[in-house]
Amino acid sequence: MKRLHVSFNASDLEKSIAFYTELFGAAPSLRKDDYAKWMLDDPRVNFVIEGGGGTPGFTHAGIQTESEEELHEVFDRLKEAEAPYLPEGVTTCCYHKSEKSWTTDPDGVAWEAFYTFHQTEERGHSNLEADAYDVPPAQAANITGCGLSGCC
Repeated sequence: MKRLHVSFNASDLEKSIAFYTELFGAAPSLRKDDYAKWMLDDPRVNFVIEGGGGTPGFTHAGIQTESEEELHEVFDRLKEAEAPYLPEGVTTCCYHKSEKSWTTDPDGVAWEAFYTFHQTEERGHSNLEADAYDVPPAQAANITGCGLSGCC
């Protein structure tokens, strides 16, 4: 079963953590100085907020899978979607080791598909460089891999 992933930048991480803790009725499942994540089952979502930079608000959406097999099925659909396909491979990003790829929808909204192997103590950095792919500049600016303008 897949899980929706949504990521936001926060201008005040502590205030945002307090707000979303009340909204979801649960404390973050992972909390760092610059990051908080809720892995919720109702609604089934991986919700992330990040502090320490970036324009406040929505950064990207994604589909998190529960197996590598399921991930590769999603990758196949991304490749058929007539949109940029940016394979990132296995990376350590946002305190997790994951395999992921990125795309953008027709309006330039960034989407990632990923499978998480395990949590890490380090934030990590992406090796993804959107300009290495045939991605229109306006859409490349929206793809928010760890090494570009955000994290997952």
